Amino acid sequence: MAKKKNPDESKPKVNNPNVMGLKAAVQEQAITDTLETNFMPYAMSVILSRAIPEIDGFKPSHRKLLYTMYKMGLLTGARTKSANIVGQTMRLNPHGDGPIYETMVRLSKGYGALLHPFVDSKGNFGKVYSRDMAYAASRYTEAKLAPICQELFRDLDQDAVDFVDNYDNTMKEPSLLPTTFPNILVSANQGIAVGMASQLCGFNLAEVCDATVAFLKNPDCALADILKGPDFPTGGEFLYDQAALEEVYRTGKGSLRLRGKYRYLKSENLIEIYEIPYTTTTEAVIDKVAELIKAGKLREVSDMRDETDLNGLKLAVDLKRGVDPDKLMAKLFRSTTLQDSVSCNFNVLVGGMPRVMGVRELLEEWCAWRTECVRRRVFFSLGKKKEKLHLLQGLERILLDIDKAIAIIRETESEADVVPNLMIGFGIDAVQAEYVAEIRLRNINKEYILKRVAERDALEKEISDLEDLLNSPARVKKVMIGELEAVKKKYAQPRRTAIVYEHEIESYDESEETPDYPVTVFLSRHGYFKKITPQSLRMADTQKYKEDDGLRVSMEAANRAEVMFFTNRQQVYKCRLSDFEDTKASVLGDYLPSKLGMEDGESVVDMVLPGDYSGAMLFFFENGKAARVELSAYATTSNRRRLTGAYSGKSPLAALIHLKEERELVLFSTEPRALIFHTALLAPKSTRTTQGVQVMTLKPKYHLSEVKAPEETSITNLPRYRCRAIPAAGALIREEDGDQMRLL
Repeated sequence: MAKKKNPDESKPKVNNPNVMGLKAAVQEQAITDTLETNFMPYAMSVILSRAIPEIDGFKPSHRKLLYTMYKMGLLTGARTKSANIVGQTMRLNPHGDGPIYETMVRLSKGYGALLHPFVDSKGNFGKVYSRDMAYAASRYTEAKLAPICQELFRDLDQDAVDFVDNYDNTMKEPSLLPTTFPNILVSANQGIAVGMASQLCGFNLAEVCDATVAFLKNPDCALADILKGPDFPTGGEFLYDQAALEEVYRTGKGSLRLRGKYRYLKSENLIEIYEIPYTTTTEAVIDKVAELIKAGKLREVSDMRDETDLNGLKLAVDLKRGVDPDKLMAKLFRSTTLQDSVSCNFNVLVGGMPRVMGVRELLEEWCAWRTECVRRRVFFSLGKKKEKLHLLQGLERILLDIDKAIAIIRETESEADVVPNLMIGFGIDAVQAEYVAEIRLRNINKEYILKRVAERDALEKEISDLEDLLNSPARVKKVMIGELEAVKKKYAQPRRTAIVYEHEIESYDESEETPDYPVTVFLSRHGYFKKITPQSLRMADTQKYKEDDGLRVSMEAANRAEVMFFTNRQQVYKCRLSDFEDTKASVLGDYLPSKLGMEDGESVVDMVLPGDYSGAMLFFFENGKAARVELSAYATTSNRRRLTGAYSGKSPLAALIHLKEERELVLFSTEPRALIFHTALLAPKSTRTTQGVQVMTLKPKYHLSEVKAPEETSITNLPRYRCRAIPAAGALIREEDGDQMRLL
């Protein structure tokens, strides 16, 4: 018997020392250890140093760019090339020039993403409302800081915030910018981190300042009465929903609705859309309108084009004759992103920890942080004044006997001994003695002495006032209120996003625009659907099908009626009969898997006209179980076209029946057996995916084959097959009660 060959023996032996060393270097490591050592530091870096804004309203990339521009003197100086700014920013931001320039673009006045841009730009910076309008390269554009940036850097040189090392420890940068107003609520911001995201919508500066002042005076004030709602640079209209707005203010999460603005030009019979929601673009709107026109769902529009120019955004919609512009816009609001939702997720870093906060909590954190900034600024100013007072106190001692001071200086042989001799002669410290020694001879006069004495008295009063300010929280609040009122007076702008209340919104019933008339619908076994008018049926009623196809079901209905198509993938597709074109009996009709966008391999098993969603759906499975689900479980408030989990997928579906009233049904098995039971024995289930209850008990090799009404069968002896309770096995079908095919 031949010896079995070891598979390892056929492999060539590796004697290369480099390969052997590589194998030795490779070590097994638990996936949890790999995540902890490799992924977690990256995730923390993205959360803390990139994607989530901090309490000053800026991400690190924003802060580094603005601080670089401030150090370049661009707050008061002339504009410089954007490429120059980008290059200087790379000393603080260890990224490429592309991301840095994109950050500048978003902060710029030209791009228009912020209510109060921080970068005064010149050149093509693109537009926030356009997807395809690209910004020019950094070598072509110029920029400087906008005037409002004075409120970002006013206290920066007075120790109001901490400074930290940059990425290579060669220079310092501020950890936060001491904004004098709650920029976190004024400037829209969004970011996606690892495992979390942040999306802050902007509010009107004047309203934010008023709300902050009211909060400082009374933390329990009604913020919703002052902060009317978000304000967006692209304008549009905010559809006021008090419950949704209060939810956002309370939790920091929610969704708010926006829509565009338009005007109707009667002389040209066209609509001009001149403001769109902040969350969409002109290209997205035009693409959707073109799609609707192509699908035949927007017959009122003859053309739509983008006429945006130097005067601003403008989308022109040419109307056909006799079209009501308001009804058309209501339809566009429903069908396109001209009406859109903006998601709110007020996730902010506070003390290095991400927190989702409502507006009140955000104001509370900002006020606490700004209070600390003001106190640090006051403390810094107090220290400077105390230092100066200390110098003047030393000068005062010298001035009491100026002749003695002159004599000490004249009689000192070495210059280095002047300061020590003055310290000994007048009992002052080295700082005071140095200050005195630097006084010029021309200043040793009566006028100079009187000025210094008066200055000392003023300093003492200022120091006393600053110490009182530090010890008085009420006075600190008063300082903050004064700063907020000054910011509002200087930089406030009218609201750009109008507020539209519910009673001001005109609603149009889309079904009223759709003509209603009787139709007959046909569904074939292969999924072809036809909708035919009675007039067309009277002319020709012979239906055309493919060779191996035939009629599954036909029903009479109205054109506005809703229809549901159940599929073999436990899904139901909902639409209206008006979505289908009227056709003739001589055509195949619409192939539903293509028309409804079904998945590969998905096919229609039955059609139901729900009407007013009364009654129930009965699902019979091959394992003999049946589930009763109220039809109302399939009703939806939104225009959802597909519902998943329409019924249970544990066993193949044998039949489904729309039950409008209680009645008897006949169940047939492949044994063959028949069972007649009353549908009242089936209790309704609360979930659509219920497996149901056993109705017909089956032997292992048989299954439930079909379900019919008694009058649809050839059974003559009905009592033989009836049952009083379920489950039941049924009775074997006699020859006189069934056709020959069923006995096979």
